[in-house]
Amino acid sequence: MYRQTDRMIKHTLCAGRRAVSPVVRSFSETSGVGVTEDGLERTGSPRLTKQASLYVHWPYCLRRCSYCNFNKYIPRENNDPVMTECLQRESETLLQLSQVSCITSVFFGGGTPSLAHPSTIAAVLQTVSKRAYLSDEAEVTLEVNPTLVGKSKLEDFCRAGVNRFSIGVQSLQDEDLRSLGRDHSSHQALQTVEEARRLCPGRVSVDVMFGRPKQSVASWEKELSELLRVCDDHVSLYQLTLERGTQLFKQVLGGEVTVPAEDETAEMYRCARRTLHQHGLLQYEVSNFARHKAVSHHNTSYWKGRQYIGVGPGAHGRFVPLGEGGVFREARTQTLEPDAWIREVQQRGHGTRRRIQLSHLELLEEVLVMGMRMTDGINHKHWEMFSPQLGLRDVFGTSSDVQELLQSGQLILDDRGLRCSWDGLVLLDSILPALLVELERQISQRLQSDHHADGQTKSQTSSPR
Repeated sequence: MYRQTDRMIKHTLCAGRRAVSPVVRSFSETSGVGVTEDGLERTGSPRLTKQASLYVHWPYCLRRCSYCNFNKYIPRENNDPVMTECLQRESETLLQLSQVSCITSVFFGGGTPSLAHPSTIAAVLQTVSKRAYLSDEAEVTLEVNPTLVGKSKLEDFCRAGVNRFSIGVQSLQDEDLRSLGRDHSSHQALQTVEEARRLCPGRVSVDVMFGRPKQSVASWEKELSELLRVCDDHVSLYQLTLERGTQLFKQVLGGEVTVPAEDETAEMYRCARRTLHQHGLLQYEVSNFARHKAVSHHNTSYWKGRQYIGVGPGAHGRFVPLGEGGVFREARTQTLEPDAWIREVQQRGHGTRRRIQLSHLELLEEVLVMGMRMTDGINHKHWEMFSPQLGLRDVFGTSSDVQELLQSGQLILDDRGLRCSWDGLVLLDSILPALLVELERQISQRLQSDHHADGQTKSQTSSPR
């Protein structure tokens, strides 16, 4: 999930902004008045700034999957000790910069973090515990590639402090796994899930991919049935996307490989939602299903717009740099290439390559885009934390486009808040642009009104008596 968060935000915001008139857009970019007057996320708001989740990126893989364009590298040599040292140092630097007093969850992603030595995981967690409060009950997740080596290290990872596993099964069809470039078999995947469930019962997530080459709705239904016999209490569904520059993209472009049509993948998604629901795995987010309340607390913090600190090559973060006097949230990106990142961390304690202060509008856009992914949507109290002067009804209650979505039953705005209906969630990508346009329009009108009021006040105070 984490690796897709920033990409998903950017994709959706770009789609929404293309629909906004240039006049409205240019006005909203002209000043930070909205941040200063409406932005609640400042040093006086401990609910938003004193806590954060932590993402740690391990960039190395043994091989690159045919569909993958994530930030990952094939290591030329074993540099676990220096990588461990740098992950610790950057964690310490960014925790000090953020001044958070509590880390609510930790997620080790990649790459293939199960290639890391368990002592690396233990060392990072120890560093975090020295700088901030990390409860013994805090969720600590590790992504696992379900190979024999990955399976053999699970117990040591638990001893190091991991209490939740996210296992990249992707498929239970060996032919599909080979075509995707995966280095495990379906049998190894099932064995890994079984061992993980023994060690962390109720805290094992399984990732599975649909829309794969040659896949049909019928074969997908059969595969889901098999998966449900072995999975724990959490399943994450991901549609295979063709990423430019990958081996699979070239194969499809050249006609060597075919993937299911869009209407067929849509039916696969609908089929999975029904099937998982029938087996007690309730959908709580676009791609995530859980039973017995076994939701991912770490990913939920992203969807609720909370702060997160990103450590490691290419990691992303969103937090207020209180340690250097900052008062507004920043979007931060660490240097991508591991060797360059290591040099930067050794030289200055962190590898932050880019940092952008988020305007109030940009912050609200992210809260909206991420929050609407959840089946519960965004409640009024939560929205008010970020926008105390413009409530959900103020923003979305009068728009004719939003009214159409409400009347069609795709969208719900009531005393609970704003959310998609069961049918509307499938159409979220087409719903969000209308919401983003209305949010921007309302913020711009608010800015114009404030500017006008300020102008009148200055005129009155400067006029002779």
